[in-house]
Amino acid sequence: MTNNFGILYLIPTRLGDNPPLEVLPISVKKIIEIVDDYIVENEKTARGFIKKIDSRKQQSSLNFKVLNKYTQPEETQNFLDDCKNGKSMGLLSEAGCPGIADPGADIVKLAHEYNIQVVPLVGPSSIVLALMSSGMNGQSFAFNGYIPIDKSERKATLKRLERLSFEQNQTQLFIETPYRNNKILEDICAILHPNTRVCIACDITLPTEYIKTMTVGEWKHSKVDLHKRPAIFIIHKD
Repeated sequence: MTNNFGILYLIPTRLGDNPPLEVLPISVKKIIEIVDDYIVENEKTARGFIKKIDSRKQQSSLNFKVLNKYTQPEETQNFLDDCKNGKSMGLLSEAGCPGIADPGADIVKLAHEYNIQVVPLVGPSSIVLALMSSGMNGQSFAFNGYIPIDKSERKATLKRLERLSFEQNQTQLFIETPYRNNKILEDICAILHPNTRVCIACDITLPTEYIKTMTVGEWKHSKVDLHKRPAIFIIHKD
């Protein structure tokens, strides 16, 4: 970079409440030690995370800008002013990697528009870890976000994703609100072809981690409680 701007560091967090340095590299700790200005989804949890990473860091030195569903687009235009003034900043997700199924993508987009250097740090992504462990096509895949709540729309979406996986040999990933996980598994078993493969990956990186790939027909005879457990669902029809 030829300007005097600071760097925007994309700082990954844990996927649960396990010790941070069990799943995060030392490079994350080194950056948190030198950065005081952050863009976060929740200030309280961000402070707690930073304290666990670097207990010696003075909390009073930290500055936060909050980016969540209530933040208006016009507010974000000034979020990177500290970078423009030569200070490096950190972008923190609530869980996993910033910008992946995360509102931080809007800030990264602004950084590129402002010619601010963006540096991603290594950390856990539930989407990537689930795909890695699914045994499905990792050469062509799509993350589809949340499945519709409406019954007819949900059925149509599941059938469309199954068709795409078959026609394009493309693995399809999606998520559901954790308290509806058991219901989406019921819907999958009722709607999709018995030979369609389904991977459920929940509580990834935690002691309660559960990852299993079976056909729809096999899932129908399986008993697993997914209630309120963060999960990724992956389907592929061969």
